[in-house]
Amino acid sequence: MPNPSQPKPAFRAREGDALPHSRLDGDVTQCITAAIHGSEGIEARHAALLDTVLPLLGRQWQRARLMLGEEGRFDIPRGGRPKDAIELDLGFDAAPSVARHSGSRLALRYGENSRDLARAAFIACAAQGGWPIARDDKSLALLTLAERIAGSEIPVLLEGPTGTGKEVLARFVHRLSPRRDGPFVAVNCAAMPEAMLEGLLFGHRKGAFTGAGEAREGLFRAADGGTLLLDEIGELPLALQAKLLRALQEGEVLPLGATTPIKIDVRIVACTNRTLADEVALGNFREDLLYRLNVFPLEIPALRDRQGDIAPLAFGMLLRHACERADAESLPNWITGHAIGLLEAHAWPGNVRELENVIRRAILLAGDAPMIEAEHIVFDQPVRSMSDQSGSASSVQGALDTGAASLSDVAFRSEAAAILEALDSHNGHRARTAQSLGISERTLRYRLASMRESGLLKAGGKL
Repeated sequence: MPNPSQPKPAFRAREGDALPHSRLDGDVTQCITAAIHGSEGIEARHAALLDTVLPLLGRQWQRARLMLGEEGRFDIPRGGRPKDAIELDLGFDAAPSVARHSGSRLALRYGENSRDLARAAFIACAAQGGWPIARDDKSLALLTLAERIAGSEIPVLLEGPTGTGKEVLARFVHRLSPRRDGPFVAVNCAAMPEAMLEGLLFGHRKGAFTGAGEAREGLFRAADGGTLLLDEIGELPLALQAKLLRALQEGEVLPLGATTPIKIDVRIVACTNRTLADEVALGNFREDLLYRLNVFPLEIPALRDRQGDIAPLAFGMLLRHACERADAESLPNWITGHAIGLLEAHAWPGNVRELENVIRRAILLAGDAPMIEAEHIVFDQPVRSMSDQSGSASSVQGALDTGAASLSDVAFRSEAAAILEALDSHNGHRARTAQSLGISERTLRYRLASMRESGLLKAGGKL
């Protein structure tokens, strides 16, 4: 008898996993570059950018869609423009920027000093159209697994904290599956009362209950031939869990008021922010349903555990919330390195949703400034940063006492104190300091430069 407290482990992306699209040799990289439509000569002029970023895009779902151009000129590939194509106009400029000229045409301008940030912006541009934005090794490994799963018919269980992008991954699996031309139907199991949820999922006949003036097919039948996403499945009432189990086992549903089951052809993708094994132990979730759903579980890490995704996600949100607006020319079109450093040093308890809030707030605070600066980054609450998980109440209080009233100032001074303390404990060795703080050396450089500009880092190395 299987132990419900020890379900099949979710597949996690581990650092060091073999990733064919991020561990490519020179020949394969050249092949990828050649496959990018309209790229003749562009790869040579932008080699410093493309040689690093193209291997990360060595996946068919991105490679076939991306067309590179310069000065608004794009070569039309043989066979015509690819479906859902993204046209990316590359150019050099001392003032970096990212802009959307139309729904599918974007422009990226960068210089030598902004090349690393341009790589993050490039990844964000290539993912336009609702595709996942990923640069961290853990996320790339997760997408590799999801791409393999997409071609099968097995149920998928996506586990992870709230706001990590489970629905984005579910749509990714659907779009790469043989069911891509079928419907994708999503329902939040926690958002509907139990009586309504049963009718919503399985449908009902006319007169099945008071107020049922006409028959409804239900979401299972609406998703026939496609994918049904059951979000927050841990919230599904026990009575409906039994009915869901039968639908999965027999491939049929019984609408309310009906006597004859109806055959369906639906792939189930379930999402949860709970540990379903714990819910089984508490009697809140059926053990047999857990094992039916747990064929191929995938665990999405919290944003703080995939730091490499933060910069491209931030640029993706800039594209969505600033570059798509009618008044885009008067809004910021870039994020500075100091601002990215501040984002990468944050703990992100609200995950990607919190990051989106911060970027939308920064766009508003930046006004007509061309770039989002560090002073425009205001977090939802003065949460401890990844570099100071233990916190420093005295640093926060000191920031308040010196008149730093905004949340960003409080967080900035608290993080500065933690960085100086770590530098002192490692005798000024930056590599070991960055490692102990859980940030990259580049982020540490940004933070130190920002501290100097703000006057927090004096000649003696003290606050």
